[in-house]
Amino acid sequence: MPHNPHATFTVESAVELAVLERSGFVESRHIGSAVVLAADGSVVTELGDITSPVFARSSLKPFQALAAMQSGVPLRGAQVALACGSHVGSLDHMDIVEGMLKAAGVSVKDLQCPADWPQDETAREWLIRSGNGKSKLAFNCSGKHAAFLWACTENGWDLHSYLEPNHPLQQRIRAVIEEYSGERIAHLGIDGCGAPVAAVSLTGLARAYSLLAKAPGDKSSNARAATIATSMLDYPWAVQGQGEANTIVMDELGIIAKIGAEGVLAMATPQGVSVAVKMLDGNLRGTSLVALTLLAVADAVDIPGVASVLEKVVNPVLGGGRPVGKIRLGKAVSALLE
Repeated sequence: MPHNPHATFTVESAVELAVLERSGFVESRHIGSAVVLAADGSVVTELGDITSPVFARSSLKPFQALAAMQSGVPLRGAQVALACGSHVGSLDHMDIVEGMLKAAGVSVKDLQCPADWPQDETAREWLIRSGNGKSKLAFNCSGKHAAFLWACTENGWDLHSYLEPNHPLQQRIRAVIEEYSGERIAHLGIDGCGAPVAAVSLTGLARAYSLLAKAPGDKSSNARAATIATSMLDYPWAVQGQGEANTIVMDELGIIAKIGAEGVLAMATPQGVSVAVKMLDGNLRGTSLVALTLLAVADAVDIPGVASVLEKVVNPVLGGGRPVGKIRLGKAVSALLE
């Protein structure tokens, strides 16, 4: 049966990946699909529909950053990680984005992402106290947009149309996504930040992350891809934020992790074992639990290490401020542990 290029997979082709239990009662169920690929690209685990397109959202940021770097943007260190990140808008995050804009010879006004309040409380309080209000620097995609603008100034491309699908940079981004995912983009839409967003299969997304994660150890790989993989692990705080799930996973397990809105998460080990998850209801709260469990089942990560990380990244279910339940594996995943 051919896939609908204008829709993701259906309820009928999804499986139960996680459930939320409160006071011994299963209150909510998260259905979706997930895939684990071995380092050679073969499918290790297949749950649900792993071939229909999904909007990969911010999990594509490393590949958008790669296209910017291949266009001559000289990102270094934490700048690389931030260009790949969905950051919480801390003062450090905003400072780095400001530095990127200055190096590119542009200003905050040139950013075409929306203005936002930072998720980071300290930064939010500072903006309120200083009377500055919402800031484009605080938007979680501002690092990516700064890299986009920098690519434009490096190449003499138009600054005002940098989010248009026919812009030279966006054309390069599409080529990179197709190269790394190994498939044609099924559909192109507009992301929350205003940039084009590609729909690829979960298998294609996992394939892209496998290639990215293996790049530092593969002399035949793209050097800039290796820089991205290394920088995400060297500066995990820049990818999301202190105490945030992706940052903790990268810091403690040494594997690349990147969320995307609407329930998307991709991870990959340095050896190239990768996992991609999509919750059909768009909720992210069970994604880390599912993805890390699937990597553990595939013997790709250290199980005690995963257990320690899960305690930090899976939020308890609270009642009156105290734990009364938990998010746990759904039957499709727990069956793999039997």
